[in-house]
Amino acid sequence: MKALVCTVLGMMIPTLALVSMVSGSSSADVKSDETIKLPEPRSSSPVSIEEALTRRRSEREYADASLKLVEVAQLLWAAQGITNRMGFRTAPSAGALYPLEVYLVVGKVDGLAAGVYKYQPLKHCLLTVAAGDRRVDLAAAGLGQSCIKNSPAAIVFAAVYERVTRKYRDRGIRYAHMEAGHAAQNVYLQAVSLDIGTVVIGAFYDEKVQRVLGLLKDEEPLYIVPVGKRS
Repeated sequence: MKALVCTVLGMMIPTLALVSMVSGSSSADVKSDETIKLPEPRSSSPVSIEEALTRRRSEREYADASLKLVEVAQLLWAAQGITNRMGFRTAPSAGALYPLEVYLVVGKVDGLAAGVYKYQPLKHCLLTVAAGDRRVDLAAAGLGQSCIKNSPAAIVFAAVYERVTRKYRDRGIRYAHMEAGHAAQNVYLQAVSLDIGTVVIGAFYDEKVQRVLGLLKDEEPLYIVPVGKRS
């Protein structure tokens, strides 16, 4: 089968190479090259999409219980996971340019040390960014919202605007924000099927979130999404 190619800045490159180029940072971009392979995501559940839509609610209180690694892996896959051999993902993206980066702030996840991790969709794995529990610091950056520090983990969406603005100019920023909404809704619906509570938070100090997570200079935080077992 012939490799599908796409034109980017006048170059013809294979689609998967394009996805690799725009879909995430290499280990050289973060503070550690430690890679943690995640459990493979499932593609079905007893909960229908209609039931998930009906039951979807924002929840800010969580049980004092750890999440399982397989649950966290499923949530990350729902956010930005790869869904076919062409490199397409669970959430639609303008021009398949994928400006989003997904971070995981861990406090209590079985099989995963407390710390900050970066999700790598192509390999469905995590890169270690920083060790140590950052939930309290992240909550402080989020205007003191207790659901952040009390959740066993939080997913943080950030955007690299240049990936879309180089093609769509200023309108690309709008497209990145749309994509964050698509991805966050995926997390909501996946959480329902896992009996997990979540809420999307957009009220925070951008610079503080960037410092707490060690975001790269071109990564702009868009959403903090705490997740935890329903209380």
